[in-house]
Amino acid sequence: MSEFGPLDTGFMELEDSDRHVNIAIAAIAIVAGPVPSRERFDETVTRALGRNERLRQRMRRTPLDITAPSWEGDRDFRLSRHVRWAALPGPRDEGALRELVGEELARRLDREHPLWQVVVVDNLVGDRWAVIVKAHHSMVDGIAGITVFEGLCDEEPESPSELPVRPPDTAASLRATAETVLRLPYTASRFAVRTARTLVPVLRDTVVPTPTSSLNGPLGRRRRYAVARTSLAQLHEVGAAFDATVNDVAVSTLAGAYRRLLSARGEEPQADSVRIVIPVSMRSAEAKYAMDNRVSVVIAALPVDVTDPVHRLHTVHERIARHRARGEAEAEASLLTLAGRLPAGVAAWAFRLATRFPQRGISALATNVPGPRHRLSIAGGEVEQIWPGIPVAMRLRTTVAMLSYAGQFTFGITGDYDTTPDIELIPAAVTDEIETLLARARATA
Repeated sequence: MSEFGPLDTGFMELEDSDRHVNIAIAAIAIVAGPVPSRERFDETVTRALGRNERLRQRMRRTPLDITAPSWEGDRDFRLSRHVRWAALPGPRDEGALRELVGEELARRLDREHPLWQVVVVDNLVGDRWAVIVKAHHSMVDGIAGITVFEGLCDEEPESPSELPVRPPDTAASLRATAETVLRLPYTASRFAVRTARTLVPVLRDTVVPTPTSSLNGPLGRRRRYAVARTSLAQLHEVGAAFDATVNDVAVSTLAGAYRRLLSARGEEPQADSVRIVIPVSMRSAEAKYAMDNRVSVVIAALPVDVTDPVHRLHTVHERIARHRARGEAEAEASLLTLAGRLPAGVAAWAFRLATRFPQRGISALATNVPGPRHRLSIAGGEVEQIWPGIPVAMRLRTTVAMLSYAGQFTFGITGDYDTTPDIELIPAAVTDEIETLLARARATA
């Protein structure tokens, strides 16, 4: 058995704190051609089970959280519990598929069994079908989730054993060990001061409320889901013209989209009114196949008060660079490392206590996950598109997952059903922002 890490445990506590939320992430594949038979698709999933032991394991929790939850084999594992088939109502188009995705993002996974599920949608218009792959966030982060998705595909993924592994350092001497122990009071205190100093701005942004906004508040049970698409080449072109990264360009388009959304709702887009959580992967290449969470975050204020799209892009670039330069992501990762050394009960109760206080300082979350660069196929059908989906929780009424796949770049927007009836404004605004930035970039060439 392997134990949960502190962040894995935190996602469980987050779900337990609000009966209206489901902390699962999803990848939605649109596949060309006729849907495979159930027998062939079951063979595809069975092959994936052989590639990843975690898919046959369930969560085991101890009384009073004396030790961390752990993963153990599900003795009553049945494939039928994890593979469902669904049909879309007319007109069977992508709009109907997005409605189904919203329903699936609201449906909780069964904790008595492995925390994943696959939904096959067998009648998408245009001689296509779809696959919705869900996994609990306590089991995978975005990169690990894509690895699980790739396991369903026809191409044999790279074996974990083929990845370079750093050999253990056997040359450590007794003297070096003793020196490390003797220096521990000094190095630990410096570490604590440095970490605390770095985390102060993060904690301030989390705790200090933003101006009252419809983006933050209680959540209902149901979800909405929307999609915006562009090409990775266009984002690279804009970034090259304005000395920014692809992630900067994507986040700046979200700033423009939230500015438009607030204006449409009659709210003034003020400075520091939309703080956004941006997860940062701390996963090394050697840990690609590890089924856990290896992420940290930075918290940045979207410049929704800036009217010019290019000025917004420059502002986003400067703010994200400043947060990274402070080492905020590394400080949070260090804090999680320390949490992992605490007794499991202490860490669990700390997360539980934190989730009991409604946060009012953050308005949204946006994560960018690099997906497969080459075309994939499932059960013989080519994967045309992959849409990402992440949950809404902690009073965040919208979240955005961004995913690149085979030259495409997709924004998957999840919203609370009751408080985000205008969710389609976000993908429409993202598309307009990209077109405007692209036109400005080409005008400067």
